Amino acid sequence: QVQLVESGGGPVQAGDSLRLSCAASGRTVSNYGMGWFRQAPGKERVFIAAISRGGGNTDYADSVKGRFTISRDNVKNTVYLQMNSLNPEDTAVYYCAATTRLWVPRVLRDYDYWGQGTQVTVSS
Repeated sequence: QVQLVESGGGPVQAGDSLRLSCAASGRTVSNYGMGWFRQAPGKERVFIAAISRGGGNTDYADSVKGRFTISRDNVKNTVYLQMNSLNPEDTAVYYCAATTRLWVPRVLRDYDYWGQGTQVTVSS
């Protein structure tokens, strides 16, 4: 099993940037495709971005494409989410997740392991 711990969230102003980190332990993160999801208050958890095991393939939700960048450092066993041009609609708890699937899924049920989440709050 792999354990995931997110960090880097916090309160920011609209237009600011944040970089979230997801540190893995227990098993090397290179064994997994990785994804980021977010859940706003009263809403379902939704897909944000995903990256393949080697980092060669990425996928983004339309709502964040061009503003967010997912990356990974398999040596540091960490996955990142760089978030630019934040707006209040980006306010949510952000979760990273690991999948044993060979593709890069968008569906929650295709992910096997989850972190506890980190809160991002964007004020106008």
